[in-house]
Amino acid sequence: MVAGSIQHNANGRRRAAMPLLAMAAFLILISDGASAASVTAAEALQLRDEVKEMFYHAYNGYMDHAFPLDELRPMSCVGEDSLGGYALTLVDSLDMLAVLGDREKFFDAVNWIGKHLRFDKNKTVSVFETTIRVLGGLLSAHMLVSDQATGMVMYDYNDELLNLAEDLGRRLLPAFDTPTGIPYGSVNLLYGVSEDESQVTSTAGGGTLTMEFGVLSRLTGDPVFEEVSRNAVRGLWAQRSHIGLVGAHINVLSGEWTHKDSGIGTSIDSFYEYLLKAYLLFGEDEYLHMFKESYKAVMRYLFKDPWYMEVNMNSAVVVWPLFNSLQAFWPGLQVLAGDVEPATQTHTAFFSVWKKFGFTPEGFNLASMSIQPGQRSYPLRPELIESTYWLYKATRDPIYLDAGRDILASIQYGCRCPCGYCHIADVETHQQDDHMESFFLSETVKYLYLLFDLALGGDNIVENGPYPYLFSTEGHLFPLTPQISLPKECCTYSGSFCPDSSKSNWMLHNATNHVDAGSPLKGACSQLSLWRRLAIANKFAKKTNKRKSARMSSILEAVEKAGNELVNVEIQTDVAEALEDDRSTREDKGQEIAAEETKENGNLSSD
Repeated sequence: MVAGSIQHNANGRRRAAMPLLAMAAFLILISDGASAASVTAAEALQLRDEVKEMFYHAYNGYMDHAFPLDELRPMSCVGEDSLGGYALTLVDSLDMLAVLGDREKFFDAVNWIGKHLRFDKNKTVSVFETTIRVLGGLLSAHMLVSDQATGMVMYDYNDELLNLAEDLGRRLLPAFDTPTGIPYGSVNLLYGVSEDESQVTSTAGGGTLTMEFGVLSRLTGDPVFEEVSRNAVRGLWAQRSHIGLVGAHINVLSGEWTHKDSGIGTSIDSFYEYLLKAYLLFGEDEYLHMFKESYKAVMRYLFKDPWYMEVNMNSAVVVWPLFNSLQAFWPGLQVLAGDVEPATQTHTAFFSVWKKFGFTPEGFNLASMSIQPGQRSYPLRPELIESTYWLYKATRDPIYLDAGRDILASIQYGCRCPCGYCHIADVETHQQDDHMESFFLSETVKYLYLLFDLALGGDNIVENGPYPYLFSTEGHLFPLTPQISLPKECCTYSGSFCPDSSKSNWMLHNATNHVDAGSPLKGACSQLSLWRRLAIANKFAKKTNKRKSARMSSILEAVEKAGNELVNVEIQTDVAEALEDDRSTREDKGQEIAAEETKENGNLSSD
C-alpha cells in the first residue's frame, strides 16, 4: 500500500492509507492487555524514514495547495490565512528542513521569504503566536543559513531573514507600552495597539518572549528587545502570590489577576519553560532564581504524584482535578532541570491517557477518569512527544522508543488526510477536523524524527552539530553560540566573539559580571553557568589543543554519560573548582613556556 493512497473512514470521509508498520502498531496499542516488542535498530530506521515521509506529505501538501497562505486545510486541500498572512507554515518549517538536511528546499524557502515576505500590513496579530512562530522561525533559520559551521550556509545570503525579524520585532514593541511591562495580547502591525484592545492577557502570552527577543537583541546589538521581554517577566513575577504561584490571566495595566487558577498547562505552561531556558541560553542568574522558586511552589502545591492539579494561586485549594494536554511538556522540562525521576512517573501517567483513546484529549478529568466536557479534541499537539524525546535522550530507556512508535501509529492511522494531517475533533470517535496547525511541522514531526534518529546515533544538526541547541516553545533551534550565549566574554581572550565596536560597547555595558577587556581570560570564563560550561567544554574542545586536568576530564565524562542536557546545580561548585584548577594549571604552564622563551631569546642574543 503506497503512501498517498486513499481509504474511506466510517464517516464516509477520505482518509489517506497509513503504512502497514504503523497500522500494526496501532492495532496493538488499542488492544487491551497486548504489548508490542521493543523497537529494534532496524525498526527505528524504518520509523525514522516513516516520520520523514510524514513531514514531506504534509509540507508538500501545504506548498502545493495552500502556500503562500498561512496554513493548510488538509482534507479539502485549500489554504487559509489564520494568523497574519505571512506564509506561516513555511516560516515555521524552516529549521525542520535543516534537521532533515534538505538544503535545496531550505534554500528555496529562504530565498522566497527574503524576497517576498513583508510585515507592513494592516493586520492585528497575537504577540505571543507571532513571536514564537514567525520571529522564532526567522531567527533560527538566519542562524543556520549565515553560519558555515552548520552546513546550511548560503553564500549569497545577506541577512534578509534577520532584517525581517528586526522589522517584525519593532512592530511588536508597542504592545509592551504598559505600566506593568506586561504586553497586550495583540498588536496591529501598522498602527500599534488599538484603543479597544483587551487589557487582559495570559501569563504564557506575556512570559514566553525572552528567548526570541533576547536573541534578536544579541544579533542586532539593540538591547530594547531583550529589555522589554525581561521586564514583562519581572512584571508577572512581581504579582506572584505569597505561596509563589502565578495565575492564568492578568490585567496588563493594573497587574491584577483576572483568573487566579494556577497550573502547569493552559495559559501558564511556557512561562515556566522560558524561565529555565532563558537561563540556559543567556546565563542570567535572575532567570534561574525565578525558575527554582517557581519549581518549588509547583512541586509543593500542584503535584499530586504523578498528576498535576489546578489550584487557587493564593490558597492552593484544588480548583480542577484536570489533566490538560498542554501539561505534557512538563516532564521534558524536568529533564532539562535534572529532575528525571518525577518526570518518568508523570510521563507514564500522561501516556496512559494517550493509550486509552489513541490520542490525548485537550482535557481529561481525573476525578471521573473521563474526557472533560468540551475538551474532546486532539489538535496534533507535540507536548507528549517532546517529553518522550527528552526522556529517551536522558535515560536511553527503550520504553520511550516504544511510546514514540505508538504515538506515530496513532497519528498515521487517525490523522492522515489526502493533503496532510488533520486535527481529531473527538478522541473517542476519531472524527477528523479539516485543519493542520503550523506547529505540526515545526514541533510534532520534529520531535518524532529526532527520537528515532537518536536511537540510530543522531545523524542530524541537533545531535551532531557544531553547537549545543535549545528548543524554543515552538521547537525552533537556538544555538549556544558565543554571540548569543557569551556576550560577557566579548573580545576577552583569543578566539572569543568580537562584534563591531558599537555592539560590543552595549554588550559589555549590559553584562552584569563582565571582565575588564584589558585583562584577557585564560580559558573558560568562571562566570559561565554550569550547563553552558559543560556544553562549551564538550562542543568546542575539538577546536583547541588546551589540556584539561584529570579532575575536569572525569567530571565532563560523568556528565556526558548522563546527558549534557541535564542541569544539576548542586555540582556547580565542583565544576567551578575544577575549572579554576584547570585554569591555574594552564597559567602555570604558560609561565613555564614564557620563562623558556625568555631564556631562549637570551641565548639567541648572546649568540
